[in-house]
Amino acid sequence: MPSKAGNRTFSLLIKPASADCNLACDYCFYLEKSTFYPDTRRHRMSLPVLERVIASYMKTRQPVYSFGWQGGEPALMGLDFFEKVVELQEAYGFPGAVVSNGLQTNGTLIDDSLAAHFAEYKFLLGVSIDGPERLHNLYRKSRGGAGSYREVRKGIETLQKHDVEFNALVLVSSANVENPRGVYNHLKELGINYHQYIPCVEFDETGTPLEWTITGEGWGRFLQAIYRLWYPADIRTVSIRNFDAILQLMVNNDVVMCTMGKNCRQYFVVEHNGDVYPCDFFVQKDLRIGNVLEDSWEELGKSRQYRNFGRKKCEWDSRCGTCEYLSLCAGDCLKHRWFGDKDHKNRSWLCEGIREFYSATLPGFSRIADNL
Repeated sequence: MPSKAGNRTFSLLIKPASADCNLACDYCFYLEKSTFYPDTRRHRMSLPVLERVIASYMKTRQPVYSFGWQGGEPALMGLDFFEKVVELQEAYGFPGAVVSNGLQTNGTLIDDSLAAHFAEYKFLLGVSIDGPERLHNLYRKSRGGAGSYREVRKGIETLQKHDVEFNALVLVSSANVENPRGVYNHLKELGINYHQYIPCVEFDETGTPLEWTITGEGWGRFLQAIYRLWYPADIRTVSIRNFDAILQLMVNNDVVMCTMGKNCRQYFVVEHNGDVYPCDFFVQKDLRIGNVLEDSWEELGKSRQYRNFGRKKCEWDSRCGTCEYLSLCAGDCLKHRWFGDKDHKNRSWLCEGIREFYSATLPGFSRIADNL
């Protein structure tokens, strides 16, 4: 049975191959993290680290033991690694334990053996695809500079052949923000009915938005267009995580997307060597909390650095306190606030678009919630 030491609910986001990836997408924020570990060019999680992560996590009290495998590209680890993952989860599990595995991938390395394993053990995958080929290939490229769409499409077809559950993860960047209809319809044409749309917000060291960063207004227009395509025609056939999260909050008061929570202590990031950080977007040397080989989850969760990081979520701009939509957006992601305007740096870069979206769509969401 799990120990009583760790009663707080949390999940793990694990980087078994660190920032290593077979692609070199222009807008990727994680590739540079490989410089944290200069002693080797190839970063892979060892068996002792993997076993420690799984064994120690399974000793905490969780309603669901949620493992998220991410990168870089986690499929670089190969089938043997993920077979070992399941073996260890079964070895350290206990009667009644519910284990969930999610894996975020660019889809290009998915073959029949991996797909069959993910299907057998009910892994839920998120596959990055940014729309039709011409939009996807603008920023999602191989290391040689070629577009990756055809390889991603092949990976998706392999997952579908093996009946693997997966979502499309669409990064909304300057490449596709003005073509929401084309993106949405393309996913449906591919037989993908589970979508998640993620805003691309990246800045250089001076706070200047990079070329693929979208504006708040652009994000608001994009979401509104997706909503009009989805409601009411597709509400029973297409699941959009952004919208499902709103309904979960309205109906059950459940926060299922961390951006909508009021404390950034919902999960831990575990790097390939066991180093632990508070957030995928804040894997920074000065925010390293500890290491799984040295520290317990209770110690990591109670660390002053982790608690201070979590509290930053509620340190939003003064204007947020009077906003009618604060209960839904909770000031948005810390990453999006990092480079707000100079007078209100804790205001989300996307604020105006978020407000416009809620203003236009909340009546419809309320009707859906009433029916639910």
